[in-house]
Amino acid sequence: MDARVNPLNNQPANSKQPRRPNQEEAEAAVRTLIAWAGDDPTREGLLETPGRVTRAYGEFFAGYEQDAKTILSKTFKEVGGYDDIVLVKDIPFSSHCEHHMVPFVGKAHIAYLPHDGVVGLSKLARLVDVFARRLQTQENLTAQIIDAINEHLGPRGAAVMLEAEHMCMSMRGVHAHGAATVTHRFTGVFAEDRVEQDRFFAMIGKR
Repeated sequence: MDARVNPLNNQPANSKQPRRPNQEEAEAAVRTLIAWAGDDPTREGLLETPGRVTRAYGEFFAGYEQDAKTILSKTFKEVGGYDDIVLVKDIPFSSHCEHHMVPFVGKAHIAYLPHDGVVGLSKLARLVDVFARRLQTQENLTAQIIDAINEHLGPRGAAVMLEAEHMCMSMRGVHAHGAATVTHRFTGVFAEDRVEQDRFFAMIGKR
C-alpha cells in the first residue's frame, strides 16, 4: 500500500481524523435512520436493531483494524526453485460502496511471479478481505490489493482482476440486475509482456 495512505481509513496519512463515535452514539444514529425511513425505532421488532446493526458494521468494516503488512510478512523460500506464476482464483469477497454504503459482491483473481519466496496461499484471500472490509470503490480495491503485493512481496510481476455485482446498480437507480463490473491491473512482467497477460487470462478461464 502507498505509505502516504492511512490504512485505517483509505485517506492521506496527514488528513485530520474525525473522532470515532462510541457505541451509544452509533446506536442512536441507527435509530435516527429508522425514524427517517418512516418506522418507529421503539416498536418491539426494532428495539434491538441498533445493537445488531452496529455489531454487523463491526464485521463489515473490520478491515480498518487490520494491516496488509502483517498478513504478508511471512514468506517461504524453500519452494524447490519454483519461479512461475502463483495464482489463486475465484476468491469470494463482499465490500460496501463508499457512495451509497450498499454491498458489492464478487470474486478476485490474484497472480504473481515470485522473486524471493512465496506467501501462504490463504494469505492472499485474507489480503482481499482486509481491503474489502472497508468503504470502497472497486477500482480502489483493485489498486490496493496489487500495491500491497508489490510492496510487501516484491514479486517480478503481479496481476489482479475483480469481478463484482454492485447493489447500488441492481437494488436502486437503473436496477441493472446481474450486471458485472470487471477491473484489473498488471505490474512488472505482467504489465510489460502481453504473453504473461494472456497466460493469466487463460488460467482464470477468460481466454
